[in-house]
Amino acid sequence: MKDEKNLRKRWITDWWPQRLNLKILKQNCPNWHPYGQNHNYIKEIQNLNVDTLIKDLKELMKKNQDWWPADFGHYGPLFVRLAWHSAGSYRIHDGRGGARNGSLRFPPRINWPDNIGLDKAIKLLWPIKKKYGKKISWADLIILAGTVALEDMGMEIMGFSLGREDIYEPDESTDWGPEEKMLTGKERFKDNELKKPYAATEMGLIYVNPAGPEGNPDPVESAKEIRLAFARMGMNDEETVALIAGGHAFGKCHGAGPNKFLGTDPSSSTPEHQGLGWKYNYKHGKGSDTYISGFEVTWSSTPTKFGIQYLQFLFRYEWELEKSPDGKPQWVAKDAPEIIPDAHNSSKMHKPKMLTADLALRYDPIYSKIAKTFLEKPKEFEKTFAKAWFKLTHRDMGPKKCYFGPYVPKNEFIWQDPMPKWNYDPIDHNDINILKEKILSTELTVSQLVYTAWSSASTYRDSDRRGGANGAKIRLYPMNNWKVNHPDDLKQIVVLYEKIQQEFNNEQKSKGSNKRVSIADLIIIGGCAAIEKAAQKAGFNVEVPVTPGRIDTTQEQIEVDFYKEIEPFADGFRNYFKYSNRFDENDIYTTPEYFLVDKANLLTLTIPEMVVLIGGLRVLGAVYNYSNYGVLTNTPGVLTNDFFVNLLDMKIEWKQVDENRYLFEGYDRKSGNLKFKATRVDLIIGHHDELRAVAEVYASDDAKEKFIYDFIKAWNKIVNLDRFDLRFEGLDN
Repeated sequence: MKDEKNLRKRWITDWWPQRLNLKILKQNCPNWHPYGQNHNYIKEIQNLNVDTLIKDLKELMKKNQDWWPADFGHYGPLFVRLAWHSAGSYRIHDGRGGARNGSLRFPPRINWPDNIGLDKAIKLLWPIKKKYGKKISWADLIILAGTVALEDMGMEIMGFSLGREDIYEPDESTDWGPEEKMLTGKERFKDNELKKPYAATEMGLIYVNPAGPEGNPDPVESAKEIRLAFARMGMNDEETVALIAGGHAFGKCHGAGPNKFLGTDPSSSTPEHQGLGWKYNYKHGKGSDTYISGFEVTWSSTPTKFGIQYLQFLFRYEWELEKSPDGKPQWVAKDAPEIIPDAHNSSKMHKPKMLTADLALRYDPIYSKIAKTFLEKPKEFEKTFAKAWFKLTHRDMGPKKCYFGPYVPKNEFIWQDPMPKWNYDPIDHNDINILKEKILSTELTVSQLVYTAWSSASTYRDSDRRGGANGAKIRLYPMNNWKVNHPDDLKQIVVLYEKIQQEFNNEQKSKGSNKRVSIADLIIIGGCAAIEKAAQKAGFNVEVPVTPGRIDTTQEQIEVDFYKEIEPFADGFRNYFKYSNRFDENDIYTTPEYFLVDKANLLTLTIPEMVVLIGGLRVLGAVYNYSNYGVLTNTPGVLTNDFFVNLLDMKIEWKQVDENRYLFEGYDRKSGNLKFKATRVDLIIGHHDELRAVAEVYASDDAKEKFIYDFIKAWNKIVNLDRFDLRFEGLDN
């Protein structure tokens, strides 16, 4: 009977855990959207009365609910924490996490120990969401609630943008870490360095352990982790201090008793809880008996009002280590009077208390200097916090073109990838054809033209809408130094494009025409012209569409430190993998094929789109260093389906070349002659059952034309991913 009780259904991943999982390329199918495929959220928010919504939120914050009482009679601090934790999981290296899609509502994030209690905050907002329905997304509502809470508690905010669209299933594209248990972090550190792309120091946290590194109450060591985590999330030291000091002006930590009485997370709770988790079976389990973090700390004597008391207390008192009711290390002010109000009993007062992570701002020399400056200049502190809050809650929204609503600030920040104003007439179809001829008449090869266009466009990542072809950032530092972009070759190509640009623009000017062409457009036009030429060689006269209107950004508009940090170490589309001697074939998440799928997800590709793009780029010779690895054709530069035909040819036997099993050679089984060379990224297309099923479609004798048109369609999608001017055309920002 015991064995029968433990029987369960086994999934494919249980039996074959090393099988490459393609599920992230199937997410958010338009048929699954509950509002239907034609739903346009941006159009919906054009009809939203934002001021009425804000009024409703402010009323809600002061309306105490018996099922979850408000600390200090105001839900503002809880909503600030909700917005902060929604936005705060963003990390710069892959742009994932953050607030833009409302993924905080789903596992794993809603179940993280750092997010205990946020299920209640979301349920408190449900009456507002119910009232406004499709006119406000959860993603926008969560951030708006936190921002309005700050304003209602006396802070002058910078502004707010609508435009975040919800997802309706868990985000399974994000690698949150290798740990199997929450609140552990050793596996993400190697040689005292936090592995990329991780930002939080422990699994299940947003930033750092508030008790100190792995629970060690050492403020100096805590400061080191804070600096690392906040930098990984795109914040400098000044922004870090402002956010911590500003955020801790409000609310409290909760640890009324031992954590042994804490129930399961929302996803593990039983149906009658209706999505609420962490039921605390200690006394009343709410109000004064609440458990969230295990700490029992209130930072300010005015916890529902913005101010500098947190900083005043931090430097005014000496701090003594104590244990919370849950036994966690926290700090109490020595010889301080009881000046902190109780959250639920007006007759009780407490001494000021702090977390180890708070004291880091006092004992780290750089943080301390910044904090003391803020203490001396409260207005500067408020402005810096407002600016940092806006960045925290908006940095994954993309360029300012993606911002909507009446309270979008006029400011444009470097993390929004600003570009100059376009004050010329766009080129037309005839101009594009002339420019194609000019480009093809140069010494540039099909491989160079396609590779450069791909290098420019494929820097886009949908996680935070940064990168892309618009702006031609590839010609500027540091992208022009990225190894995968062929820096020396790129420099010469850009010079040729600049010459063509100058000739065309001077010619237009002499005609009295206001038309101008950008380098950004020329790079894409060049790639499209090369594809047309390659298709023509294959016997198909096709036109690769070009939508002009891209602008050339300036070096001053490039966030250099950010783009230096995100230099890619892998791009399977270009057959590039920097660490070909360091991956572990037995750990699928370290392999080149895993990072291919990861990049395809960031480019919003489906499985067929990913496969057809690889096949096309290979036969066009658009591979790193223009090598012959993966170019499975005898006629490179011709847009044929040869990659798929030869990959699936059973007359060819593949053998490993290097110890790491990254490079392979294909030999004719009969003659023993070397036919082709490939990487494991190429071979995975023929090996993986789902990828092979698609490859078989394109390898078929009747698929030559289909392959070309599908490749062009996928190519056109890539080169226009960052054209928000087209996506939001006709909609008011």
